[in-house]
Amino acid sequence: MRRKQEVIEVGSGNVFRDLGLSEPYERELRTRLAMQLNELIAERGLTQAKASEILGIPQPHISELKHYKLRRFSSERLLRFLTLMDRDVEIVIRPKSSRRKSGALSVSVA
Repeated sequence: MRRKQEVIEVGSGNVFRDLGLSEPYERELRTRLAMQLNELIAERGLTQAKASEILGIPQPHISELKHYKLRRFSSERLLRFLTLMDRDVEIVIRPKSSRRKSGALSVSVA
C-alpha cells in the first residue's frame, strides 16, 4: 500500500491572507479587536442586553460580534467600543523591521 505524502505549507501568520480573502490585514485587525471586546464582555459577566446598552448598539449586533460576524463593524467602530469598555487605545506607527518586505500590523493587549 502506498502512503500519501503530506505537504505542510508554512503560513504567513495571517489566516485571511493564506486563504486568499480580500483585505486580509483589515480582517485580521477587526478579528483581534472583536476578540478583545468579547473577552471584556465575558470577564465582566455582561449579558448581551447590558453590553448593547454600554456600546449603544442593538442586542442582535452584540450577538454578531460574539460570533465574529464582523461585516457591519469597521476597525474604527470596534476601537470606539473598546474605549466605551473603559480601555485606552494607543496606536503606534514606527519604521518596519528590516527582516520583512513590507510593514506589518499587530495588536497587543496590556
